[in-house]
Amino acid sequence: MKFEFEEFSTIEDVFLYLVSVAPYMKQVLPVSSYKGYIFSLIPLTPLSGDLLIMIYTKGKIEQGLIEFDISTKKYKTVTTVERADKNYFIILTPKNATVADSAIEYLESKKE
Repeated sequence: MKFEFEEFSTIEDVFLYLVSVAPYMKQVLPVSSYKGYIFSLIPLTPLSGDLLIMIYTKGKIEQGLIEFDISTKKYKTVTTVERADKNYFIILTPKNATVADSAIEYLESKKE
């Protein structure tokens, strides 16, 4: 498996990127908070899945449902998906994530 990376300064910038590349009408997108990174792994080769891009920033965010407003670049925790004019993310905190571990290990080895 191969990885590409795009690092952003803030979680809001990660959300903006993910909203812009999400399939049309995709209302809820998954984001992981794991080992000091907030990220999403997106396959660049959909058929084989051999090449993934990790869209990330450093940090931590509590798991749950996040409502994101593109116009203000603000997000907040919510309990339900209520508005069609907002974008939503499910923040997941995996106990173990082998693909994410591989991406993080590769990323950190390149920064040394």
